[in-house]
Amino acid sequence: MAKDQRQVDAITARDVDFAQWFTDVCKKAELIDYSSMKGMFIYRPYGYAIWENMQRELDRQFKATGHENVAMPMLIPESLLQKEKDHVEGFAPECAWVTYGGSEKLEERYCIRPTSETLFCEHYKNIIHSHRDLPKLYNQWCSVLRWEKTSRPFLRHREFLWQEGHTMHATEEEAREETTRMLNVYADFCENYLAMPVTRGRKTDKEKFNGAEETYCVECMMYDRKALQAGTSHYFGDGFAKAFDITFTGADNQLHYPHQTSWGVSTRLIGGIIMTHGDDNGLVLPPRVAPIQVVVLPIAMHKGGVLEKARELKDRLEKAGLRVKLDDSDKAPGWKFAEYEMRGVPLRVEIGPKDIEKDQCCMARRDTGEKAFIPLADLESAAAKLLDEIHENMFAMAKKNLEENTFTAETWEEVKALIEKNSGGFVHTKWCGSLDCELAMKEKAGVTSRCMPLAQSGTAGKCPVCGKDCATDIIWGVAY
Repeated sequence: MAKDQRQVDAITARDVDFAQWFTDVCKKAELIDYSSMKGMFIYRPYGYAIWENMQRELDRQFKATGHENVAMPMLIPESLLQKEKDHVEGFAPECAWVTYGGSEKLEERYCIRPTSETLFCEHYKNIIHSHRDLPKLYNQWCSVLRWEKTSRPFLRHREFLWQEGHTMHATEEEAREETTRMLNVYADFCENYLAMPVTRGRKTDKEKFNGAEETYCVECMMYDRKALQAGTSHYFGDGFAKAFDITFTGADNQLHYPHQTSWGVSTRLIGGIIMTHGDDNGLVLPPRVAPIQVVVLPIAMHKGGVLEKARELKDRLEKAGLRVKLDDSDKAPGWKFAEYEMRGVPLRVEIGPKDIEKDQCCMARRDTGEKAFIPLADLESAAAKLLDEIHENMFAMAKKNLEENTFTAETWEEVKALIEKNSGGFVHTKWCGSLDCELAMKEKAGVTSRCMPLAQSGTAGKCPVCGKDCATDIIWGVAY
């Protein structure tokens, strides 16, 4: 029995209906479930385990760069939220409000946090007094609530898990360095742990975060050639500090406003993993964040010594530092193959009576399906080597998809034609910087600005809408 058809047939083919394929994978691989509250999902153990592995690595990197974790309240008084006008106007349509405490109506409404800038600012005003108190490098792991009209698993929740860094610095230079440093942390994490190639860039004023002076992002291309904003890092300047009257006495004995940053990624990254790497058989998980890196399957385990040998292999792989599962259930081998393929486990190790006789095992890769017989003496080194090769191959395939679907154009008509012909993709043009031209691109070509790449070409050209001479490179696309 090569595959369990019940499992395979349950997944819509990617090229038939990508949206339905995505939902099928989320459900069938047991990553997520729907709750009775629209837009609020249940993270099932397997899906949450992916987030835990991502969180663990990011948290390590945050702390290595001097950041500390804190926990802020869930509720924000309306009066506090109103202190930063641009910020609150941007989030107003998505705010959910608490108006009753028990059976009593509250004197003031409380917003369930959509983000926590105002809470951090209130706290910073109380603890920052001198230049010796700076920098403040704080991060929070929490959930936030945004009353989205439409929802999709991982990509758009009303309540979702994320981390939000909020830092204060004595100078603009230090704050800008922080903004860039954290953007690079996200970019390196996406590429080195999630096998997702990224484009580092800056958002236009239209697309930047509410209240920010500048927003930087990492943009990724999914298998269906749509863009996913995978992470953002914001430079706030001293706007929030002025709104909240946060000052410190500098070394010059004068009062100054600190400069602020904010940065975050969320469980949306799990959606990115699914859409970048998955195939018609289900998930394909990057080894470095997979809950199970290796599954050990005993073949004909009713025969003497097979189960014992499988347990020995599991123990050896675990001692080598890998995340391993032994499936010693009485399900048929074909069912197990389909199950762990569906769940995206990077490496499968099979051991049966004939393998024991030959002092070998069979290793099967999830990314390519290739199998190889490995001497048991080389078990640990071969597994580690294959997991690294799987990561590199997954990254290479995603990069190939990005490169083959990245184009250049000179007019909005060319942009529209390329997007329609390729059902998506990234299109590079010049841009004059005008909001009118940016809005016209959406109306005429059906695309939005993704980012202005940090790596600018420095060449001159013409704006695809108005035809003015300009030199700024920008990327357009259709995004999630």
